[in-house]
Amino acid sequence: MLVLFETPAGLSLFKVLDEKKLTKSDDLYKDFETAEGASKVVKLKAFKKFKDNTEALAAATGFIEGKIGKGLKKFLKKVVIDAGIQDEIAVADAALGKAIKDSLDLPCVTNTAISELYRGLKQQAPSLLGVSEENLGLMSLGLAHSLSRYKLKFSPDKVDTMIIQAISL
Repeated sequence: MLVLFETPAGLSLFKVLDEKKLTKSDDLYKDFETAEGASKVVKLKAFKKFKDNTEALAAATGFIEGKIGKGLKKFLKKVVIDAGIQDEIAVADAALGKAIKDSLDLPCVTNTAISELYRGLKQQAPSLLGVSEENLGLMSLGLAHSLSRYKLKFSPDKVDTMIIQAISL
C-alpha cells in the first residue's frame, strides 16, 4: 500500500512496510512516537518539492476541494503508473480518492486506520522527509496565510461584496 501525503514542502508518496499494523490502528500511534519507529512502518518512495508558493497553494486547494490538480496528476503518473505499481493508494479524503480513481484509474482507500496513519505521518514528517521542523513550520504558516487569502478572495458565499462597495460610495 502507498500513502499519498501532502505537506507545504511538496507531495510525497510513502510505502507502508507492514500493512498488518494498519489492522491494529489503536496501537499505531505507538509506532510513530519516534522517528526510528516511524521508519519501520513507512518508507519514503517519492517526493516532489513545490517550486513556489503558488504551486503549493494550487495543490492545497485541490486537496481541500477533492480535485486532482495538474501537479498531483503528473506526480502520480510518473511515480505510480509509469513504474507499473499496482498498490492501493491511501488518501486522507474520500472525495480526493474518488477523483484519483476516476481520473487515473488507481485504486484508493480511506478509513479510520488511514486517518491514524496520517496523524503519525504528520507527527514525524520532518524526520521522514528530511526537512527541518522549523522550515516545515514556516512553510506551513506561509501556505496557511496564502490559503486564507485565497478563500477570502474567491469565496462564492460572499455575495455581499457589491453591498459593501455601494456603502463605501
